[in-house]
Amino acid sequence: MSLAAAVKSTTRISWKPVTPFSLSPSPLPLISPHFSPLSQTGTLQQTLTNTITKSGIGLHSGNPVTVTLFPELAGKGRFFDVDGRVVGASIDSVVPSALCTTLCGEEGVRVRTIEHLVSALEATGVDNCRVEIRDSGGDRDVEVPILDGSSKEWVEAIERTGLEDALDGHGNVCERMAPFINEPVSMWRDDSFVAAFPSPVTRITYGINFPQVSQIGCQWFSSPLNSSIYSTDIAPSRTFCVYEQVEKLQNAGLIKGGSVENAIICSASKGWLNPPLRFDDEPCRHKVLDLIGDLSLFARGGSRGIPIAHIISYKAGHSLHADFVRCLSSSSAE
Repeated sequence: MSLAAAVKSTTRISWKPVTPFSLSPSPLPLISPHFSPLSQTGTLQQTLTNTITKSGIGLHSGNPVTVTLFPELAGKGRFFDVDGRVVGASIDSVVPSALCTTLCGEEGVRVRTIEHLVSALEATGVDNCRVEIRDSGGDRDVEVPILDGSSKEWVEAIERTGLEDALDGHGNVCERMAPFINEPVSMWRDDSFVAAFPSPVTRITYGINFPQVSQIGCQWFSSPLNSSIYSTDIAPSRTFCVYEQVEKLQNAGLIKGGSVENAIICSASKGWLNPPLRFDDEPCRHKVLDLIGDLSLFARGGSRGIPIAHIISYKAGHSLHADFVRCLSSSSAE
């Protein structure tokens, strides 16, 4: 389905004050103009209380890299800083790349494999954050460290540091807005899709299917979303790969930093090579983690990125996730 075909209505999405990842029905109606005006109710934009620094290696580059998260002013949102060059954590910055989400910013600087970090920032409510990256392999193509292959370490660090109300440049707080899906919207590619349906709460349902690898097979995971559920049921799920594809990926210049320390590996003939799994359906849960990270790129000016909706996805990946967010962005801009 083309982007033009998917975008049929100018009332699909509206922005409203909301409690982060609320599990109770919103008192606000689902039908409204594009963007609801700011009001005096709702929650406030958040930022970190202090800096967080993590070091590791890039999954695809194999380079040592250090990332420092800084508190940021309300309204600034989330963005990357590579030697003073800004790369916005926005769908407008996404460029095509294999097996990860990549952003391109000032002077052509690229930041790869951002999905686990921004997934953790979105899910824990870090609305405004400057992400400084120092990569030993060069200053124009950098990568967020893969750590253990999940977002668990990011979430633990954020929870230890804590959050506070973000203030703008004038010392004022800003209300946190969230996108509401008013009408169904979907993107398809062959038998893969991402769709969102109106719902009073956020829920994600994801399906994967690896018929050639019986230990993975067809899996489904469905859950409402809040920071607690994310922390315990989604964040610990690690990236995964099929052993028989490893050599091909390495020959393509990918996963140079991949290992049994940062991925779970499954062989079509031998099953899981580095058990135990953290969940029976860990591969499917990791796809949910990735989707949250990619949906976070819909955020703007310190707003929440994930829509209030029931989001259903099947056999999608970063590219289709990004196309879906572009569809949402086009709908809300009309």
